[in-house]
Amino acid sequence: MRVGIEILPEHRWWAAEPKWRAAEEYGFDHAWTYDHLGWRTLVDGPWFGAMPTLTAAAMVTTNLRLGTWVASPNFRHPVPFARELTAVDDVSDGRFILGVGAGGSGYDTTVMGTPAPHSRADRFAEFVELLDLLLRQDRTTWRGEYYEAIEARNAPGCVQKPRLPFVVAANGPKAMRVAARFGTGWVTTGTNHDDMDSWWSSVAEVATRFAAVLEGEGRNQATIDRYLNLDAAPEYVLTSVERFRDVLGRAGELGFTDVTVPWPRHDGIFAGSEQLVEDVAAEVLPALR
Repeated sequence: MRVGIEILPEHRWWAAEPKWRAAEEYGFDHAWTYDHLGWRTLVDGPWFGAMPTLTAAAMVTTNLRLGTWVASPNFRHPVPFARELTAVDDVSDGRFILGVGAGGSGYDTTVMGTPAPHSRADRFAEFVELLDLLLRQDRTTWRGEYYEAIEARNAPGCVQKPRLPFVVAANGPKAMRVAARFGTGWVTTGTNHDDMDSWWSSVAEVATRFAAVLEGEGRNQATIDRYLNLDAAPEYVLTSVERFRDVLGRAGELGFTDVTVPWPRHDGIFAGSEQLVEDVAAEVLPALR
């Protein structure tokens, strides 16, 4: 089991930098930041761009994998975004992972004043397919219903070959097929429930459905990693070492190879003690190696 940490892009860099350094020093396998223009109850507070944040994080770490949790078509176009991805992959010397999803409702979908697509799933499928081409090919000309590229260049290309890895967020059947086709990894949040037992049941159900999609698409089950995003659990799971061990055990039983958990915040959502991060690093992570 690999464990990742999510560091929200809400702190000025003098405060954020020590967290990214610590994530590597503590032995987390990967670290992520939210790719939103604003997020839920934190929309009126401080918030910074994901790609500049990850670029800065790449400059103060050496081995830690870094990624977006998750980028979406809500405010991005594949052509300029491919250039940003190539740059961060280069700065990080091939440590970048693209976490990508269809995008939900809320601030990201309204702040730019653009109407919602008639099919978010179809737009997402185009977004990922075009990104895949842009990051693999020297030149790309492509046209879909939502996106177009005309002689889009790729040089110098990704450090990671044939391109940087995609971890595709998917709970529904169309997005799962995108994950099966393009994903190095698949990530789920389960579905929304008010208590942990029903949430775990939903996670198990979604995992079973994804396995069936992989089989239907002819994808070898062993060739794709499975990530469980714990920030969607109805209760914050980083409240004690014992509880976190239990969460890892349940995730492993369901076939997940990776989990991610949010760095504790002082108040509000994900409120907790930063000491728990250090405790998990000292008491849990070494046993997973």
